[in-house]
Amino acid sequence: MAVKPPLLQRGDTIGVVTPGSPLDANIINARAQTLRDMGFNVVFGRHVYSYEGIVSASAEERAEDVMNMFTDSRIKMILPTRGGTGVQTILPHLDYEVIRDNPKIISGYSDVTILLNNLYQTSNLITFHSLLLIDFRPDTPSYNFNQFFQTTSTTTSPKAIQNPPDMPLRSLVPGNVRGPIVGGNMTSLVNALGTPYEIDTRGKILFLEETHSPTNMIFRYLTQLSLSGKFQDCLGIIMGQCTNCPVSYGTTYDELINDLLVPLGKPLMVNLATGHGYYKAAIPIGTNVNLNTQDNTLTVLEPAVSP
Repeated sequence: MAVKPPLLQRGDTIGVVTPGSPLDANIINARAQTLRDMGFNVVFGRHVYSYEGIVSASAEERAEDVMNMFTDSRIKMILPTRGGTGVQTILPHLDYEVIRDNPKIISGYSDVTILLNNLYQTSNLITFHSLLLIDFRPDTPSYNFNQFFQTTSTTTSPKAIQNPPDMPLRSLVPGNVRGPIVGGNMTSLVNALGTPYEIDTRGKILFLEETHSPTNMIFRYLTQLSLSGKFQDCLGIIMGQCTNCPVSYGTTYDELINDLLVPLGKPLMVNLATGHGYYKAAIPIGTNVNLNTQDNTLTVLEPAVSP
């Protein structure tokens, strides 16, 4: 059984780290103030403001910040400032046994995807494909905050993951499967293929989303995931949005899904609001879900946090 971190409550302390690309200090401070206004305490990692070009600091320094948050008894949640690039470089420097013994909520998306999935695969820790620090701002849609806190701060179950009312989920291949949910950003997952940190989809429900990639690149990503057996191994597939993804060769994102994924015959749902989209559903990585593409529902079957 996967390890569930203790739930988040007002008054708890959130540890902020920058595990990938740097973020402007003024933005970090403004978003941290939003957390304080919500009733949380905030602690910064030593290298949260660092800047070394593409990444904020060395892989060892960024990993040290993450590990310090896991071992600090004050911290209830670890919140990356952003994704960007380079998160996968910290993976060899983490102590996964220590992480398993000190479970904390950790949330994010984009390049943080590979960290979330590896903490589940290696430390057996439930993680959260949900908000980053940059999303804690006054104009963030209430849907996003509701999703985040309903998943990290309550033990209600089962719980349906529902899109905003004006953004219906759609199912393209009928079926009904149950299993742990894994996945996230396609770029992050494809970049890890062929490494010790590639995603394991065997007996899992796989969800994917992407941003700022033309559809010829999406074609490559989906093909690489297929050739590496990730679609063949999984129980079902959920496709999120491809935000700001230009059409290439007259072929749209939806057409790629129809051409490449529908023929696999796996239960297939599309249009999930998550990741880089304006609306962001909270997906607890490693929890058991029911994907029912006959009645078009996605249900988390167990709490993602412990009381």
